[in-house]
Amino acid sequence: MSDAENRPTNFIRNIIDADLDSGKHTSVQTRFPPEPNGFLHIGHAKAICLSFGIAQDYNGKCNLRFDDTNPEKEDIDYVHAIQKDVQWLGFEWAGEVRYSSNYFDQLHGFAVELIEKGLAYVCLLNAEETREYRGTLNKPGKNSPYRDTSIEENLALFAKMKNGEFEEGVCALRAKIDMSSSFMCMRDPIIYRVRFVHHHQTGDKWCIYPMYDFTHCLSDAIEGITHSICTLEFQDNRRLYDWVIENVSVPSTPHQYEFSRLNLEYTLMSKRKLNTLVEENLVDSWDDPRMPTIAGFRRRGYTPASIREFTKRIGVTKMENTIEMSVLEACIREDLNDNAPRAMAVLDPIKLVIENYPEDKQEDLVVKNHPSDEAHGTRTVPFSKELYIEAEDFREEANKKYKRLVIDKAVRLRGAYVVTATRCDKDEQGNVTTVYCTYNEDTLGKNPTDGTKPKGVIHWVDADKSLDATVRLYDRLFTVPNPAAEDDFHKVINPESLVEITGVKVEPSLADAKAESAYQFERQGYFCLDNDIKEPGALIFNRTVGLRDTWAKVSK
Repeated sequence: MSDAENRPTNFIRNIIDADLDSGKHTSVQTRFPPEPNGFLHIGHAKAICLSFGIAQDYNGKCNLRFDDTNPEKEDIDYVHAIQKDVQWLGFEWAGEVRYSSNYFDQLHGFAVELIEKGLAYVCLLNAEETREYRGTLNKPGKNSPYRDTSIEENLALFAKMKNGEFEEGVCALRAKIDMSSSFMCMRDPIIYRVRFVHHHQTGDKWCIYPMYDFTHCLSDAIEGITHSICTLEFQDNRRLYDWVIENVSVPSTPHQYEFSRLNLEYTLMSKRKLNTLVEENLVDSWDDPRMPTIAGFRRRGYTPASIREFTKRIGVTKMENTIEMSVLEACIREDLNDNAPRAMAVLDPIKLVIENYPEDKQEDLVVKNHPSDEAHGTRTVPFSKELYIEAEDFREEANKKYKRLVIDKAVRLRGAYVVTATRCDKDEQGNVTTVYCTYNEDTLGKNPTDGTKPKGVIHWVDADKSLDATVRLYDRLFTVPNPAAEDDFHKVINPESLVEITGVKVEPSLADAKAESAYQFERQGYFCLDNDIKEPGALIFNRTVGLRDTWAKVSK
């Protein structure tokens, strides 16, 4: 077990500690059981870090198991994407990847056992009749007319279901529990239904598929899970979980524990609604950097460490709450501030001409890759008579608060010389196109000898050696903190969630940038090379996060 002082404490860990101390369990076995019907999102990241993290800290094991009971909505591509996400976050599962479909023969046997015990029956009510008989939250249900069918007849009917002798929707196998229960999940829930659907793992072997609630608990039992951890929406279903475990001959008796799911501002956490965003082309794909999916965060430049730190900071409780986006952004900002090398990029370039710099002179200036960590080393950047600077970094006149380039005022070029602007050219619309300046040759790496000190530092790139790039500025996908509460989330999609800037000029060292590798573009924010560039050699950088949180100020 890892050092207890460094391990976060929560109610689930307290339960595990008590179970180990009492001898109830001698080891810890957890599992992460996603359904392969979409990409994982940041809420799943919390569950991954919890289940895999507990296994790591207690020298236990965590299984990756796909609860693949609904092949109509499942896809092998989701299976592969989920495996990639788990590994990217820094975790490895115990043994081979598991599937609930691996246990379909055993699950069928458990269903037969329930029938033989008089605890399950084949019901021939149609869907509408089943809803009517089920009752409401304020009205108890009533027994199906097929509830008291004999064990022999139920076994025969279930065999006919298995053999494909019933059409879809004609019948279902239901557990016989309590139609008057105050918990809807206990009112004779369906545990098997007929579906003539090809399964991505079992092919066409089965035409009956077990329901999730029946499958999940039994898969836990088959795998010897000691602590089955899930979110609070499954709290009522724990009664069904326990009922199934208690009434069939399982090899172990797992127990379910619930924690509050992650709700994050300005995002949706419903797979159905996220799928709508993809299907309606409101985003590019599941891994669009505006999506709250793990793949989306990866493409945007978030690091595994930052997401693990985020899940650690928000903690594990039973209290439902919504986390501010600024908490997540603070985690990546802190990570990249410490670990991202620096580079220079000019997003809105205008020409800067150093009039007293020799025409044929070219320098390679050595600059630090990180201002405070020498381990990042240095790089060389080309410097010559003509450079590019940001349009917003020059004004003809400005007050004392403006600490950039102004006519007759000095400013330092990052890692280079002190320059003083003298004049500028403008186009027909009055926009500055070129700024002219002079440089002080003796100020490379030091201040002027006359005792004056430039008030500001601006970034730049060499006009001749710079590379063309595209920058994508990503922001919150929605304009309100809780888009899920809106009648129509389409109305609150942020029209400025993606701003694409072409004609960006970047320093030549970025030609070697690797996909997903982070850089701090000096004074601009943190960026990474996109991991899905269609044109070979193109440079497309995604903004991960700004240097500071400006959203709160803007929203006010």
